[in-house]
Amino acid sequence: MNHKHEGHERRQHARVPIVDGVGEPITVKFDDPSAQTETQPAILTDLSAGGMSLLVFVEPPHAKQFDMVLTLPGLDHLKLEGKIVRVMQKGPTYRVGITFTQIPKKYQHLINAMAQDHTDCETRIGLRLPDACAPKCTFHLMCTKVQKAPHWPPK
Repeated sequence: MNHKHEGHERRQHARVPIVDGVGEPITVKFDDPSAQTETQPAILTDLSAGGMSLLVFVEPPHAKQFDMVLTLPGLDHLKLEGKIVRVMQKGPTYRVGITFTQIPKKYQHLINAMAQDHTDCETRIGLRLPDACAPKCTFHLMCTKVQKAPHWPPK
């Protein structure tokens, strides 16, 4: 057993939970000539500037690299390159860890800002501050919290 990283976070980028644990339905296409279907439904469960986690219903291909386009509120048609780094099967589903091998720097910065804003919001909610929803929050478009400010978007 490797204890080198025990108790320490190994991720370089903070993760953003998509729709706070519920997940976001998306369609993925893995470039694999042996795949039975061209596209397949998936649930995006979290996202970071370095990668993402998906729940898929068909075993993913063992491809080294693949191209993808990610469309989420605030991230419209983001072209990425990635590789599968982890697959865990549980019953008929597969949890797939993907690391990005190429992502534009401006989107890395945006996703990092979203993760930071989400964490800050969680802290304000945990402290029961009256204005948990901050102006100019980069996570706002994906936020589903009941504390979401009704005055959005700011004028």
